[in-house]
Amino acid sequence: MSKTIGYVPQGGVCSRFIEVVLDDNNIVERVQFVGGCAGNTQGVAALATGRPAEEVVAILEGIDCRGKGTSCPDQLARAIRGAIEAK
Repeated sequence: MSKTIGYVPQGGVCSRFIEVVLDDNNIVERVQFVGGCAGNTQGVAALATGRPAEEVVAILEGIDCRGKGTSCPDQLARAIRGAIEAK
């Protein structure tokens, strides 16, 4: 059974909402960003899809956008980490 996570990004990033679907094995089934730079968020979503959630977190965590201390990819990593810890 898949688990859908809704996450409101923090830290002044461009995206306003992130939805992530994880399967029972913590594989990312789908990622959708609302807002943000369309090409970048679609690219990040495509690269995350089909990968283990922990791998996506390890790759994206800590990416910074323009000195904000976070970014849309980092916020995706935070959303996924929260979902993993909540299981």
